[in-house]
Amino acid sequence: MFCLCFVIFVVRKLAILHNWGFPDNHLIKFNLLARMNWEISYMTQSFPSIFNDVIGPVMRGPSSSHCAASLRIGRLARDLMDGRIDEVLIEFDPNGSLASTHISQGSDMGLFGGFLGWEAHDERLVNAAREIQQAGIKSRIKIEDYGADHPNTYRISLQNKTDAHQLIALSTGGGMVEIVEIDNVPVSIAGDYFETLVFITGKDEAILGRIQKKFSAESYKLCSGIDTGFIEIKSREFPNDNVCGAIEAMPEVAGIKKLAPVLPVLSRKEVSVPFITCEQMLQFSTGQTRELWELARIYESARAGISENEVLEKMDAIVRIMRNSIRNGIAGTHFEDRILGYQSGGFQQQMNANRLLDGGMLNRMILYTSAMMEVKSAMGVVVAAPTAGSCGTLPGACLGAADSMGLEETEIARALLVAGLIGVFIAARSTFAAEEAGCQAECGVASGMAAAALVSLAKGSLLQAVSASSMALQNIFGMVCDPVANRVEVPCLGKNVMAVSNALSCANMALAGFDQVIPLDEVIAAMDAVGRSIPRELRCTALGGLSATRTAREIDKKLSVRG
Repeated sequence: MFCLCFVIFVVRKLAILHNWGFPDNHLIKFNLLARMNWEISYMTQSFPSIFNDVIGPVMRGPSSSHCAASLRIGRLARDLMDGRIDEVLIEFDPNGSLASTHISQGSDMGLFGGFLGWEAHDERLVNAAREIQQAGIKSRIKIEDYGADHPNTYRISLQNKTDAHQLIALSTGGGMVEIVEIDNVPVSIAGDYFETLVFITGKDEAILGRIQKKFSAESYKLCSGIDTGFIEIKSREFPNDNVCGAIEAMPEVAGIKKLAPVLPVLSRKEVSVPFITCEQMLQFSTGQTRELWELARIYESARAGISENEVLEKMDAIVRIMRNSIRNGIAGTHFEDRILGYQSGGFQQQMNANRLLDGGMLNRMILYTSAMMEVKSAMGVVVAAPTAGSCGTLPGACLGAADSMGLEETEIARALLVAGLIGVFIAARSTFAAEEAGCQAECGVASGMAAAALVSLAKGSLLQAVSASSMALQNIFGMVCDPVANRVEVPCLGKNVMAVSNALSCANMALAGFDQVIPLDEVIAAMDAVGRSIPRELRCTALGGLSATRTAREIDKKLSVRG
């Protein structure tokens, strides 16, 4: 391994020194010649999916990092217990984000829903605490310093009458998760495979070969700890009952657990994608006349293993969900546990009566953005794009512009694919979690995605779309996350509206030929560095900024009493 890493290091340095280029039109697995400072660990990183990492999940609740991610973690925990949970202990590290936000931003709600086997859009989620009690599951939450390295770390201990397990899981942004430990044994489970865990009594590696003969899978791994061990099998489907029976009959096997995938797009062995950076995408498209949405469709087809038509159909379905959410928001929403009431209806009235300053299509974008944010705050169904906290920006921009321009839904779906591809480039190099990089990773990123989408709607060129995204991202460096009373409403609504305004401005600048100066890939790298330098108090911990003002604390007290 040392020799391999040394060779890669030398190749990378030579590539940078001699300005080596990338081959055109090649499917790549690992980027060893990147001019930017990619980590060697990228070699084992799975490629982001537009529908896993960027546009989605379809969910309820204020925060994808808290609600949707915790629900997915809860569902994986439920599978680890074969669906039978009597007692559960949930521990949050005081040095992370969840210790101060797990109640108000819906982590508890999501976990409980996951323990009950629900989906992230289940209408019962708002009553999850009551439902879990009625299901007879005893839950306890504890703030414990256990040295968590990630701000969104869950340590969960579960038991029933015959079984007990512990897992440590991370929420990595936008609803994405990773289980990093089961029963003190390191693992990496992201919910993108059918995971079969074959628990064994010894450490004889020969059993690995015997299991491989019984079942063909994507990968097999012997995971060993001090007190326990298991074979982790990643596959595109679970082994059937006959295979499981044959494996369980082996004398070394103590039991089998099956963890179903929680992501809409599965991974597979040796996935190849045509590009993973903006620079590679531009080189891939050299000499071609494809539009950016077509390149996005090509990428996701390769990543997901589905046809290009299926990619567009999936995005068409997303557009319909977004459209319905906006319609519901404008019609009016109500929910007790929120700061802001129904405001989008009043905005529409003033807009229709010509009592607002002339903002052109921007006013419609603001209306749609506000409506979407109100639906989110009322526990309605939204699409995280790329997060729930920024869920108003992309649909507000795209649907608002499209309706102002009289465009069809198909054009909106194509624009969302463009935004999704920009999101892929960001996901591969950075994060969508405000807990890691502030609100620039949420509303800021959504603005960069929306800028490219708007250029697409205006029939601008591929280079103009990329330039618009670069300029929009440059404008949001350092945006902090400081929600008032831990509700994702204030200043989140205003930041979504600002993100839409920024996206529209940068789209027009790009269409007019303004110079982006800094290439998109370099902007993403710089943005990530800035985001991770933001103080912890300003990264969704409710410890700084507007969160720490006197009025914010008074609002928090009132909402706590009401709850």
